[in-house]
Amino acid sequence: MSGPLTGFRVIDLTTMVSGPVATMMLADQGADVIKIEPPGGEYMRKAGRQYRGMPSAFLSCNRNKRSLSIDLKQPEGLQAVKKLAATADVLVQNFRPGAIERMGLGEDVVRSIQPKIIFVSISGFGETGPYSGQRVYDPIIQAISGLADIQRDRESGEPRMVRTVIPDKTTSVTAAQAITAALLHRERTGEGQHVRLSMLDTMIAYLWPEGMSGLNFVGNEVDPARAQMGLDLVFKTVDGFITAAAVANSEWAGLCRALRREELIADPRFKTPADRSTNQTERRQMITDELAKWKSDEILERLKAEDVPCAPILDRWSILEDEQVRENRIVEVHDHPILGRVRQPRPAARFDRTPAKGSALAPFLGADNSAILSEAGYSADDIACLERDGVLHSQAT
Repeated sequence: MSGPLTGFRVIDLTTMVSGPVATMMLADQGADVIKIEPPGGEYMRKAGRQYRGMPSAFLSCNRNKRSLSIDLKQPEGLQAVKKLAATADVLVQNFRPGAIERMGLGEDVVRSIQPKIIFVSISGFGETGPYSGQRVYDPIIQAISGLADIQRDRESGEPRMVRTVIPDKTTSVTAAQAITAALLHRERTGEGQHVRLSMLDTMIAYLWPEGMSGLNFVGNEVDPARAQMGLDLVFKTVDGFITAAAVANSEWAGLCRALRREELIADPRFKTPADRSTNQTERRQMITDELAKWKSDEILERLKAEDVPCAPILDRWSILEDEQVRENRIVEVHDHPILGRVRQPRPAARFDRTPAKGSALAPFLGADNSAILSEAGYSADDIACLERDGVLHSQAT
């Protein structure tokens, strides 16, 4: 595989979603990512639906990586990973604070082997503080970061969770960007560094530009729920659901014309963006009532003709057949010798000078043990000895 990160090696000691998706993004862009797992594999190999020995969730978080399954509790296993660290540009871990040091792979140890390494620590809450040692999953961060409050039901006032792992995946994107920035700094200066980020910090920073804007001016705060711009723009039609948004005056006028309610264009309640914000409850109810009179395809055609941002609300099956999704070729189908035909998204970013060539699906556990250790200087006899002593593990396929 080629790509903008070809030539960089990443040691991936992460589990679950936040770390694995971050390193997968690096792998998608050409980095050689070695996923190191304990005997039996990381937790995501045991979670959810499995097909022919491959868990669906693990498949979607570990594309384009190589797998080394090795027992780090045995001295020989720890020594092997240290040898690999000497050849690495980046090491990423997302254990609870203090765990990586107890494993014998803390920053001081790794940096003594590879001084220029980018050492990355992803945590749930941070490395210090009252929550730092607690277990954490995505909903916990949704609760404490303000996301569940932002999703609060407007009628009942009940907080709501987002039904996908937003904090985990947002942390993944943040980590991948931070790693490439650290690599750029190292290319310019020769300096490695320790990059630390928590899911909590990531989500507060992510939500702030819009969801927390009411807290900006100290001493002059306003209710964040009133200041946030996001609305539940889900509208029922005669035969389904759509979304539409009219922010600019031209869009509001277009929406009114599409609904055949031209008299609302000059209505003093809705004449300017500020007026429409002040009277958003009335505006929302009016739009809801009017859109309920139309079939989805018919009103969407009228809205598009008026240049009003709009779209049908698709279920996940329908996404696969949407004409824009198909045009973008974001979803690819791969032929795998064991798994058969497998559907996965391609990397979203496309590089015209350094495109990634090919896409390898997530590896079976220990599939690359021999190749990886051979590159680290181990002979075939050495590898056979590690297998015999239970240091190396692999999955029967």
